[in-house]
Amino acid sequence: MPQNVLLAEDDRAIRHALERALTLEGYAVTAVADGVEALAQAHRTPPDVLVLDVMMPGIDGLQVCRVLRAEGDRTPILMLTALVETADRIAGLDAGADDYVVKPFDVEEVFARLRALLRRTGPVNGTPADVPAASPSASASASKESPGQISAAGLRMDIQARRAWRGQRELELTRTEFELLELLVRNAGIVLDHATIYDRIWGYDFGPGSKNLAVYVGYLRRKLDEPGAPALIHTVRGVGYVLRED
Repeated sequence: MPQNVLLAEDDRAIRHALERALTLEGYAVTAVADGVEALAQAHRTPPDVLVLDVMMPGIDGLQVCRVLRAEGDRTPILMLTALVETADRIAGLDAGADDYVVKPFDVEEVFARLRALLRRTGPVNGTPADVPAASPSASASASKESPGQISAAGLRMDIQARRAWRGQRELELTRTEFELLELLVRNAGIVLDHATIYDRIWGYDFGPGSKNLAVYVGYLRRKLDEPGAPALIHTVRGVGYVLRED
């Protein structure tokens, strides 16, 4: 069965071109021109994934994302944005988006990001289709509390319920943030290079010029940080990132 994509883009040329490309790639595409139509269609026939333009008249992509998340809808969302500032990208993640592509984009990049989002989504309840496996050394670093739970450096994660805590404080994480944190917790104390993280989280290495990983790490740090508490995610310059409690 083809997977259903709900595409909302107000630029007619981009909408038609992307609709055609996605259809040729094997997706069943419903294309709409604004956020109002997108919400109506999402309520009428829930898609497998949404592709939302940020800048649309009336209800924009960020508002659509916020409404769906407020309703408890965890359908993966890919944002299309012409905004290149980090703060603008963070606004999309804060609204509940799972990933973003900056215009002008290569359609192959859109395909790669959609494949990654759909691969990480369960067929029924939105749980991950494949949970990253821990290496033997990582198993010693992240202690098991009970089936489906892992912990390290003062963090605790319930993988099945997709919930995470630092101490007693529960963290509000997007799908991608949760999976990035899970990968770091499972490999606590181990430096993970950029290519490994891209492959495990997105299934695609976007190259040395991509800021995608840095944006997600920065946003995850903001959610983890507590006044007076040690930082947990550390940058190893020129290599990657490691989770440890200094």
